[in-house]
Amino acid sequence: MRVVYGALGLLAMLQCAACAFSQPQMPAGQLVREVIYNEQNDHQRHGSWRYWVERRSPSGTNLTEQVETSDGPIARLALSDGRALSPAAQQQEQERLQQLLNSPSERARHLRQYDEDEERIGRILALLPDAFVYEYDGEESGCYRLRFRPNPNYSAHSIEARIFHAMSGTLWVDARSKRLARLDGRVEENVDFGFGILGRLYQGGWFRLERQQVSPTDWKTKSLEVHMNIRALLVKTFARETSETRGDFKPVPEGMSLAQGLELLDREQVQLQALSVKP
Repeated sequence: MRVVYGALGLLAMLQCAACAFSQPQMPAGQLVREVIYNEQNDHQRHGSWRYWVERRSPSGTNLTEQVETSDGPIARLALSDGRALSPAAQQQEQERLQQLLNSPSERARHLRQYDEDEERIGRILALLPDAFVYEYDGEESGCYRLRFRPNPNYSAHSIEARIFHAMSGTLWVDARSKRLARLDGRVEENVDFGFGILGRLYQGGWFRLERQQVSPTDWKTKSLEVHMNIRALLVKTFARETSETRGDFKPVPEGMSLAQGLELLDREQVQLQALSVKP
């Protein structure tokens, strides 16, 4: 019996040690602050990748092949509703890409849109440490799970901030690298703009962002779901719907131009066409 009690005591000590190890020795809000610091700094020196993107909408499903370049990503439509493009659609897609390469104004617009998207993502990430209150909610698949709710002491000064500050949800942090692995949010109350005259974001909207590690230092978006109901100027109510999945991440040389990115897409298209005619 002494052996049994000793073994039980040792097991209890090991369990306590595991529990102590499993929870970070820092407040949940501080962990989020360190995660956002890692996201913002690592993003500035991330590598370049190619991958496919599947976008689903009420009008259909499109799959594009995308390559990241120094001038923003370049993408070619590959499948529409699971079917290869017709010769006419392929020609139209090729003309669109050539127009992008040959027009300085189109290239400038493309890069400006990419930079604006990156800046918007940066602003949203910067909101997370201060706009919400966090608490630990256990572990899941190597991640710390944290619940969050709006911080009553935070003052939102932009439309983006007001929208996100109205949300509550769950955040998953990779325990080893302190990187954002998943983020779920739901709009808990209506958000009015201009006392409801300019517009309203309705309660019940939700989003989900999932990311995956693709290299020792790089994390990429694996899936994104956005489902929001918005009314603009008391006239029209419309749904903001996004359903996107990405996969088959492969590294490419850094600093590629748009032309080099398109050349890579062209080579892969030729290879796929050659494979498709083999028995």
